Amino acid sequence: MRVGILSYPMLFQRDGGLQIQVRETLAALNRLPPSAARPLAVQLVDANHERLADFDVLHVFSASNGTYRILETASELGVPVVLSPLLPPSWNRGSAWRARLADRLAGRLTEWMVQTSYAQTRRALQLANMVIALGEAERDALVHGFGLAAETIRVLPNGINPHFFTANGDLFRRETGIAGPFVLMVGSISPYKNQLGLARALTGANVPVVLIGAAPRGQQAYLQQLLDLPHVRWLGALDHADPLLASAYHAAAVAALPSQGEVFPLSVLEALAAGTPVVMTAQSALDLPDSAFALRKVRWDDGAAQRLAIMELLALAPERDRVQALVERFTWERVAARIADCYFQLHAGTAVSGTSSTSTTMLPTRRSHAV
Repeated sequence: MRVGILSYPMLFQRDGGLQIQVRETLAALNRLPPSAARPLAVQLVDANHERLADFDVLHVFSASNGTYRILETASELGVPVVLSPLLPPSWNRGSAWRARLADRLAGRLTEWMVQTSYAQTRRALQLANMVIALGEAERDALVHGFGLAAETIRVLPNGINPHFFTANGDLFRRETGIAGPFVLMVGSISPYKNQLGLARALTGANVPVVLIGAAPRGQQAYLQQLLDLPHVRWLGALDHADPLLASAYHAAAVAALPSQGEVFPLSVLEALAAGTPVVMTAQSALDLPDSAFALRKVRWDDGAAQRLAIMELLALAPERDRVQALVERFTWERVAARIADCYFQLHAGTAVSGTSSTSTTMLPTRRSHAV
């Protein structure tokens, strides 16, 4: 069986959690033991040179940024599609009602020449043959925000590369000269990720904040605000496979991710795999049972709560083995095997369709602009 993986065109023009998820999923699927009964070949699709009809199954990552057009084309060609929508968990009945109202208003005001991103996402979900959520919170968002039936949604988490479990902080300390406790934040530099909120919350706490992540050209002023704070150090971007990144996770006393929203953040999973406790945003689909001793969730805009949670973890650090045990089941090999099962079920026609359980109106094909 030939499976093609796609997302929006500009996906790999930057690096982040989604890019890592796609690459790691692809690599893990192709590492699965070969089977004559279930032959599987998975690749990224070059839509400029390859036809979607040449694939048995497509797996589309993200229901945003115009990917609904991929699903429309696949539907016309009769190629089944698995969709990983990667929706923020903030979608609920109230926000969905407001989004539908905005879509109707935009349509009527422009004679249906303009649609909202909510409508495009809903269209993608309507066309998908199977929907995979990263966690229970994302499944709830799909049910309450977009009307999908809960029993039709598969829940499969992200995986963690094994080298994060065996990381050692010595390399980081040797390369950076940072010897004492510090708070680590890994992610692109931007107000959405909220590095400045974290840094300001820890002003006067006598604990350095180390940032790792790319700073886009449009965020240089934001970066300078961070660098103006004496307790902040920025190390720039590191490749996901760079041993220094894994070493940084292990060397940190606490990892933090107080962003405005996350689906299933790999940086949190990787920090936990290294045995480092985490303080993260409450707006996330990540839910680990009995994890409060090492994983604290706080509002992204509550600096006082972030500071308190970090200081508590600094004062009483959990045992590394207990922290790592929280995520030991999240291996890419295990995740890939379950994703492959989804492909074969869909190809064989035995999968339950992820069609919406509520009546929704299809988008007129002449719509071309999103707001």
